[in-house]
Amino acid sequence: MTKHNTYSHFVWNSTIIGRAIVDAFRKLNPRIQMKNPVMFVVEVGSAIATAYLVVGFLREKASLMFELQITIWLWFTVLFANFAEAMAEGRGKSQAESLRRASSETIAHRVSYAGWIRDVPNSALRSGDVIVVDSGERIPGDGQVIEGTGLVNEDAITGESAPVVRAAGTDHCSVIGGTKLVSDRLKVRITSNPGDTFLDRMVRLVEGAQRQKTPNEIALDVLLAGLTILFIFAVGTLNAFSVYSAAPINVFTMLGLLVCLIPTTIGGLLSAIGIAGMDRLVQHNIVAMSGRAIEAAGDVSTLLLDKTGTITVGNRQATRLAAVADVDEQELAHSAYLSSLADETAEGRSIVALAQKQYGLHDGLIGGLRPQLIPFTAATRMSGIDLNGTQIRKGAADAIFAHVRGNAGEIPEDACRMVREVAEAGATPLVVAKNQFILGVIELKDVLKPRLVERLKRLRAMGIRSIMITGDNSLTAATIAREAGLDDYLAEARPEDKVGVIRREQEEGKLVAMTGDGTNDAPALAQADVGLVMNNGTQEAKEAGNMVDLDSDPTKLIEVVEIGKQLLITRGALTTFSVANDVAKYFAILPAMFAGTFPVLDQLNIMRLHTPHSAILSAVIFNALIIILLIPLALRGVKYRPVSASRQLLRNLMIYGVGGIIAPFALIKIIDEAVTALHLV
Repeated sequence: MTKHNTYSHFVWNSTIIGRAIVDAFRKLNPRIQMKNPVMFVVEVGSAIATAYLVVGFLREKASLMFELQITIWLWFTVLFANFAEAMAEGRGKSQAESLRRASSETIAHRVSYAGWIRDVPNSALRSGDVIVVDSGERIPGDGQVIEGTGLVNEDAITGESAPVVRAAGTDHCSVIGGTKLVSDRLKVRITSNPGDTFLDRMVRLVEGAQRQKTPNEIALDVLLAGLTILFIFAVGTLNAFSVYSAAPINVFTMLGLLVCLIPTTIGGLLSAIGIAGMDRLVQHNIVAMSGRAIEAAGDVSTLLLDKTGTITVGNRQATRLAAVADVDEQELAHSAYLSSLADETAEGRSIVALAQKQYGLHDGLIGGLRPQLIPFTAATRMSGIDLNGTQIRKGAADAIFAHVRGNAGEIPEDACRMVREVAEAGATPLVVAKNQFILGVIELKDVLKPRLVERLKRLRAMGIRSIMITGDNSLTAATIAREAGLDDYLAEARPEDKVGVIRREQEEGKLVAMTGDGTNDAPALAQADVGLVMNNGTQEAKEAGNMVDLDSDPTKLIEVVEIGKQLLITRGALTTFSVANDVAKYFAILPAMFAGTFPVLDQLNIMRLHTPHSAILSAVIFNALIIILLIPLALRGVKYRPVSASRQLLRNLMIYGVGGIIAPFALIKIIDEAVTALHLV
């Protein structure tokens, strides 16, 4: 299922919608509503209109059709805003309840130190316990796969129905309690204690009722409150003006006008935008410790990336074989393959894979022979094979050279030259020898992660500077930085060097993000504005960072930045739309309201709204409906494109600024025609 389809399923999920409708009424509680000053004013206005309506009925006024409709639509405005927030909260609540049910019913197969298996409730599991999970069973707790490979359905968390691969010894070894294993068998080491699982953190952080507002949201709330107070005074003066002009305005018209002019659109959607931003992180298996971290990610201008595991795949890979003079390359490949069979390191396995892929070699080469395999050790720094009196060795250049000299062999000049050239290029040379003869050189290189170059280009288009931090020497670091297209690098870096780089960037007014997983990364993660910690990292690193990636994929920092930018852009776009709406409604309503008293204003009634009552009612209806129409956009977010800030601003102004002016004129006119044709006024 694609993300788009998953999102559509979420929006139109009947359970979530039903819960959101109930929550919309629950949020009418004034103590809840006071957290949103704009909508609190609308609710107070709705209550005043209701009181006046009741008094009107008690006095048996002839017709209160207009007043009744205004009152109903004012309440709808508040309810629709509450509904938007409840919809944003709904997915997190639905996931949390689903996982809680699954977790409470899960039995764990815990493995004892003696190797026997005992069934225990998942609440009895502690960090460090080892369990086994069979196909079709739910995983009873958060952990890391230490044995096996299987497909895991994480639909309850990410919304994706397609299962994902979880395998021991890979970047994708983390599993989450409550998800379901759909194939094979896994052995898992539990990494969390009861009360501190992903589910528990999601319940605490994702549910909107417990989400703290971020500084930007608070600042925007203050701005919206200021605009609301301004319009309260403006509408209040209109009453005096109407009395002076002998065209008095009743309370319902004034309340309708006030609600139309204050920024209700963004006021009603602001909270939903923030909650949806956190939800998008959850869909990427990332837990944010606060909304502040997501906003900071959106403003990041410098990105610190560790080399190993982030920029490169983690271990150097064999990429090329170079034979010395008078040696056939196929013979070199054959010897490199045989001498690496006993090498269980990632580098040794990559040599075997290269020989199989490029030279067609296979396990049948040794047939029924009984060779003596020489495994790689840190002491000898080489591996090999003894076969029918022939010694084949592969390893570090100085170790192989010493081995050849010990067998009374000589070191060819071109072998020394090739070793030197490979090292100067920032790669690692390994030498292959047969008995006393050097056959050639294997080049081991750091292999860039797939699509990394493309993603770094996207970062540059966002205006973000990328810096690689590595403990490697300057030559290797320079080579990788050039191949990846990084803006800068820091070689032979110590923990204090990382902190120093972050502080220098921050002193220049920049926000800095970095990834890490080790205790030595903790100081830098704490110093950075956004610290993404791997789930398989140390406890010290997790406590220092403000986001945790459950998949332990360091490159997700790029997604974090994009999600943060999308949140800020969505908020900015809908704020622009809301303000433009208010301007358009102001010029659409007032001429129609006073044209009867001041005929000259009829020239400004360009929409030709029929009556003052139809104008104000149409505007109130539009004001309520536009919130509902914008809920999908607030939850999904405005699509982010990696362009400069000035281009993004221009795009928002053209789409949401101009659109915010055009939409009210068009839709209010349509609604005015409808209410007039239906004789609602």
